[in-house]
Amino acid sequence: MVVSLAFAPISSAQPPQAAPEAISACTQFARALDLAALSYSDFANALALGQVNPNYGHPTVAMSNTSGRAGLREAAELALAASRTPGLARDVATPMRAWSVRAVKLLVLMGLRADVDRFNAAATTLNEHTEIAQMACARAGSRA
Repeated sequence: MVVSLAFAPISSAQPPQAAPEAISACTQFARALDLAALSYSDFANALALGQVNPNYGHPTVAMSNTSGRAGLREAAELALAASRTPGLARDVATPMRAWSVRAVKLLVLMGLRADVDRFNAAATTLNEHTEIAQMACARAGSRA
């Protein structure tokens, strides 16, 4: 007995032509992601020193917390501005706004000097929203 395999035809369809507003918004959102990653990474590294409750009095933690908050604030503003691009499809704008809200939540936790577990949970959620927004840009024919 010969078993045949059925394969789906290979699609030669090109990705959709991106609307100019999607390209603009997704490019701006990508800058927000880069800024957030750059700003938060030093603080995340300081948290990785192993304490559940970080020593916010330590100069490295204090400095990275301050600069991280400033960068996240700017990144959240950039993402929100990107989501408000005139003519941008709602299915692209909505995930950008959700990402901005999650970035602000992380920013607030930094200001409140939360424990590591709360940061990890908030960062994980932010990363999930990053992926959702990037997928929305990809479906629109652009990338973030």
